[in-house]
Amino acid sequence: MPKDKRSKSFEIALSGVACAIAVIFLSLGILSGWLMATGYFFGVLAMMLPLSRNFYAGGFATYLAACVLTLIMGVAGQFWNLVPFIMFFGLHPLVNALQDRFRINYWIALIFKALWFDCTLIAGYFLIYHGLLGGEIFPQEVYDTVNKYIYLFIFTLGTLVGVAYDLLVRRAQVIMNRLVFRIARR
Repeated sequence: MPKDKRSKSFEIALSGVACAIAVIFLSLGILSGWLMATGYFFGVLAMMLPLSRNFYAGGFATYLAACVLTLIMGVAGQFWNLVPFIMFFGLHPLVNALQDRFRINYWIALIFKALWFDCTLIAGYFLIYHGLLGGEIFPQEVYDTVNKYIYLFIFTLGTLVGVAYDLLVRRAQVIMNRLVFRIARR
């Protein structure tokens, strides 16, 4: 069998498995509500599977299919909870892989990714919390202060969290690369 054909079939299989994992965990996470962060986490890890073998088209197809199929699986009524994944978390591993492929300066890319993360937080603030945080956990004065200074919090704490997240995702991609290499070798 020609090497290209085997490589293409492996790309399709790996992308399909990644898509299935992402859809299952994203759907469960968003529909349950309290598992949303876990669903995002496993969704991001699933996005890394095709990228571990430098299948960029497969990675992008996995991202698109996972977003559409998650909506079809019943999340359409809670679309706003999927928006941060669509805007940032689902694309972030692909952007990292392309950054490495085209050898874009790490620090320049980190600035743009941090701003991208901040924009996602702002969109999430308006879509998920309707531009107003509130609840029963803290006194209302705490929520009033947070709502008053939300942009300051996003552009300081959000940027720090975005940078830490980028480092964690890069480390996770290295682990995923090793895992898929072992599987492909067999």
